Amino acid sequence: MLMLILNVVYVLVAIAMIALILMQRGAGAAAGSGFGAGASGTVFGSRGASNFLSKSTKWLAVAFFGISLFMAWYASHGARPAEANLGVMSQPATTPVPAAPAGELAKPLPQAPANAAVPSAPVEQVPAANEEKASDTSQKD
Repeated sequence: MLMLILNVVYVLVAIAMIALILMQRGAGAAAGSGFGAGASGTVFGSRGASNFLSKSTKWLAVAFFGISLFMAWYASHGARPAEANLGVMSQPATTPVPAAPAGELAKPLPQAPANAAVPSAPVEQVPAANEEKASDTSQKD
């Protein structure tokens, strides 16, 4: 239940951050005024760099990262209890397979028949390089 509530809050915070960031006027919009294009002498404008939108964006970002860290910690610590019932996977193998001696294979490798005929691909005539050039020049005329 806690993770469901956190996921909903997480998505709402993300949407609010996107909306606030898109509503803000970029620093590049007033950057030209610092180079003689306007009356203001600062890069961020006469109001300063910090207003309601930037402060609320900062606190939403802090909440976003805090929720992210908590959900990651909760997922790693609450993933599986120490005594988990794995069913068949928790039981040891009942019939052990005997190991082959070092350097020997348990079964011989299958061999290909010795008298099998390999089919050959048909051979096509490829024109020589000088024949190609001669035919190209005759077509250009």
